[in-house]
Amino acid sequence: MDLTDPSLYINRELSWVRFDERVLEEALDQRHPLLERLKFLSIFSSNLDEFFMIRMSGLYWQQQTGSVEAPPDGRTPEEQILAVHQALAPLLARQMACWKYDLLPKFRETGIQVQPLSEIPSEAIARLRDYFKSAILPALTPLAFDAAHPFPHISNLCMNLAIVLHDGEHHERFARLKVPRLFPRLLPVPREVQPASGSDGSPGSFVWIEDVIAANLDLLFPGCRVATAYPFRVTRDADPDIEADEAADLLQAIQESLRQRHFGSAVRLEVSAAMPEQIREILAKNLHLGPDQIDAVDGPLGMADLIELTKLDRPDLKDAPLLQKVSPLMARQDLFTVMQERDLLLYHPYDSFQPVVDLLRNAAADPQVLAIKITLYRVGLASPIVQALMQARDNGKEVTALVELRARFDEENNIQWSKELERAGVHVAYGLVGLKTHAKMCLIVRREDHGLARYVHLSTGNYNPATARVYTDLALLTSNPAIASDVAMLFNALTGYAGEHPYRCLMVAPSGVRSGMLERIERVTAQHRQTGQGYIALKLNALTDPACIQALYRASQAGVTVDLQIRGVCGLRPGVPGVSDRITVTSLVGRFLEHSRIFYFRFDREEEELWMGSADLMPRNLDGRVEAVFPIEAAHLRQAIRDDILFPHLRDTAHMRRMNEQGLYEHVAPQPDEAPLDSQQQMLDQAGTWNQTPLER
Repeated sequence: MDLTDPSLYINRELSWVRFDERVLEEALDQRHPLLERLKFLSIFSSNLDEFFMIRMSGLYWQQQTGSVEAPPDGRTPEEQILAVHQALAPLLARQMACWKYDLLPKFRETGIQVQPLSEIPSEAIARLRDYFKSAILPALTPLAFDAAHPFPHISNLCMNLAIVLHDGEHHERFARLKVPRLFPRLLPVPREVQPASGSDGSPGSFVWIEDVIAANLDLLFPGCRVATAYPFRVTRDADPDIEADEAADLLQAIQESLRQRHFGSAVRLEVSAAMPEQIREILAKNLHLGPDQIDAVDGPLGMADLIELTKLDRPDLKDAPLLQKVSPLMARQDLFTVMQERDLLLYHPYDSFQPVVDLLRNAAADPQVLAIKITLYRVGLASPIVQALMQARDNGKEVTALVELRARFDEENNIQWSKELERAGVHVAYGLVGLKTHAKMCLIVRREDHGLARYVHLSTGNYNPATARVYTDLALLTSNPAIASDVAMLFNALTGYAGEHPYRCLMVAPSGVRSGMLERIERVTAQHRQTGQGYIALKLNALTDPACIQALYRASQAGVTVDLQIRGVCGLRPGVPGVSDRITVTSLVGRFLEHSRIFYFRFDREEEELWMGSADLMPRNLDGRVEAVFPIEAAHLRQAIRDDILFPHLRDTAHMRRMNEQGLYEHVAPQPDEAPLDSQQQMLDQAGTWNQTPLER
């Protein structure tokens, strides 16, 4: 069979919709505490916002310009747009039903209410009116739109009110009012007059800020009668178009692109279902949107803002607190000595991120340390990593930070940190022209008795303590000279002018990751034909690269068992007779976001390789980014990752779903006589043990 046949590929955009459906199903899962379910409901909406800002905006652009990038499944932009809307419609209905008929009543039973103004006491309404006058009203700016007033700019993802007024001459007027982001979306009803409160005295009753504003518009339009007001929300294209190779100053180019992000083309209009057709048409016409780009919502808009409620101090409605562990080996002050003796493994969030922070802080203070080099993609706010780097420079170390300014939606934060680092005297670089630097690596150079030694931290995730409590990521700490030499060579390539490098240990994109993966898949396939013992297991965020998919198809055709755990988008279609009937695709969506990337190849009974890294098997990673994939050479670590991390995730029966031939996912249930295997809970239980050798266990 022709392995390029479009029927063998699942459309990327539809695969993404199915991923967000799995997130929504977690919100529907009665096993989760209430506020955790609400968190998933919020994430579903937040994911959808980003999907429209990036992926759908790209499809609309292709449709308008005729610049078609044909996906492997062969669908036109028009076909993809239609299919996405058809797939999303029932999900949006399930989301709203979950909120209105499931979560809201259950929250009410716990003393937490999100109410319309009509359901709260008149005294509370009066107090909210006083608050509106003193705090909100001064920040509001109504903008009329008519023949004399141009249609105002509608900011991306902001809540707005479309207001219908009648002036003193009974003429109908229209105005738009932006709801400022200065205030929380959900306003607490004053505690002394609210109908419910938390057991600790915290607010238990909330109202939507747009409802409070709409109820008090008479104060904003004196002399006019406010007929009605309808909420609406606009999503805009937020994918900056940066020609890095043409930009003389990348920093300036990124800053300009961020300013333009607020003015991208509108791609989606969400309106209240109660909004009359006339007003919808006015908005759509001025925003240049077609009927298929309008979503009428019978409930609150912008449900990503429900995440605010998860900050309530209600531990009875949340998962048990995360108790991160620190391996005894990691707790030693002299981590350099430990790294000389053995390679070390960290698995966040089960293992604390603090040893990474401590490593850099100790390196900053250590008089024997000469230099530190690091890649920074997403570092977060108040970063202790950045603080350690600046302290190292204050202490006279040579410090180089490669800051990726194009990390989507973290651009402003990264720009700010790059300026702070430069002011501290750190050498800041921005990587290679036309490529994002996505590799996660740190190199520390230290003077020792025997000469200079190099210590390396390589990871699947970012140098971000906040996300290290939410994302699952694996990291290797090593002093292996060959690996350290490769990392040093890669840093030199990123900060200087360099051509192709012959890396001894690392697979480095854009030149070496796809070829390295194909080589190993093909070697497993060839040896399996001789021994029948080949096996492949990949744990990734996404799999869409056609060359890699075709190689996996050929492995399956040769009889190789292939286990794929792909959290998000997967373009491979499993279970096709004669093509992929030896391939299983699963996805795990749970308490923590599965972010690790593990590549396991067994060639025969004796020979195996296990790799980890920053790259997913997607064209954007393999062709448009600098990625680093690294081997696990220590036998005890390879065994721990394989048997204690990878395989339990592949056997999960608590939260895992399996993809069928149609690209749909079904829950994997335990056998009738088996207890559910919750792999994330098992990781929590086993944390801190990965570095033990078999004799130490």
